[in-house]
Amino acid sequence: MPSAQSFFGWKVLAATFTLAVFGWGVGFYGPPVFLHAVVQRTGWSVALVSGAVTLHFLAGTVVVANLPRLYRRAGVPQTTFGGAVLLALGVAGWALAQAPWQLYVAAAISGMGWVALGAAAVNALIAPWFVRRRPAALGMAYNGASVGGIVFSPLWVFLIAQAGFAQAALGVGVVMVVVIAVLSRKVFAVTPQQLGQPADGDGAAVAVAAAAATQSRVGNLWRDRAFLTLSGGMALGLFAQIGLIAHLLSLLAPLLGAQLAGVAMGVATAAAIAGRTLVGWLMPPGADRRKVACLAYAIQIGGSLTLMMAPDHGWAVWAGVVLFGSGIGNATSLPPLIAQTEFAREDTARVVPLIVALSQGAYAFAPAVFGLLRAALEATGQSMVAFLALAALLQAAAIACFAAGLGASAFRPARPAAPPARP
Repeated sequence: MPSAQSFFGWKVLAATFTLAVFGWGVGFYGPPVFLHAVVQRTGWSVALVSGAVTLHFLAGTVVVANLPRLYRRAGVPQTTFGGAVLLALGVAGWALAQAPWQLYVAAAISGMGWVALGAAAVNALIAPWFVRRRPAALGMAYNGASVGGIVFSPLWVFLIAQAGFAQAALGVGVVMVVVIAVLSRKVFAVTPQQLGQPADGDGAAVAVAAAAATQSRVGNLWRDRAFLTLSGGMALGLFAQIGLIAHLLSLLAPLLGAQLAGVAMGVATAAAIAGRTLVGWLMPPGADRRKVACLAYAIQIGGSLTLMMAPDHGWAVWAGVVLFGSGIGNATSLPPLIAQTEFAREDTARVVPLIVALSQGAYAFAPAVFGLLRAALEATGQSMVAFLALAALLQAAAIACFAAGLGASAFRPARPAAPPARP
């Protein structure tokens, strides 16, 4: 049996972390920067270009929902590399568009590409290699998403200012495609079966995998309580999170100044990394992961309520940002971990892309919805309190969804055995 040091899963984990850095750095944190760059270059309205950002995320829902089918037909490495190419071409289109329709075509292409480097892809790449250690492995891999935001948000601004949007898109796109091509060929093309290595690099995960294999499969996910409550909880939580994050900087700037507000956003990102890492390493193997998700959102609600006191108490800004930020990463990483324990292995492979697609389709509209609320309440001077109240209510609804699914998988009826074949 290979030693722990030679376990190839660690290379897969490092490669997936790198993939997440590019996926989120270009495909998730990039569009808000692209919006500003396109408006500056073309003079088009913010509303028009914002529509392209929404389309970017909506287009990805179609692809991510069909990601398992793409993996089966084209292969994991080919699909991953193809996603990087599409994302690079789409970003180049953002930079070169001369008409709104060209911008929207580019947004659709970039959106379809980035999901092959997104949350469902991370789960699919990690799952074959880690079972018992999957919470920690997924937490580490998803931390690449946060690092992508830390690195690429200022990097995009710097490159566009120094070289122009077109050159920045070309440079980042080429580097991303080359890196993902190497990882796809050298790492993602390798399977545990090819190397004869068990999951986690030892035999301790066999019992966990066997238990998952004996679970009954779900016939119709859209009638399954575990699936509906899991997808609803993830969608509500991410809608609240993305909507608040999109406007948090501009809400904090009048209180702290632009520079310190930027530092506060960095603190939230650091808290996201810490929160995800702690859950991954400290969550007991037998813990009910839905209860962990409820606790994570309860802490976020505490952050939203604490931030309401920010105009009158300086400490509330930093305490609220840390509490809210602690759950940012777990909102993405916990639902796939819940699916691992509640569904048969074959069902998990289709459940995770579906819940990611549904949540992405929901949060694509979050910045616009929160923006409308902000515009409607700006004259009253209560926009910040209303923002935070809406976020807290949505987070509470997410907790209710996760709690409503407690025990759902335990009572799923087993599918009847197939009748014996006629002689």
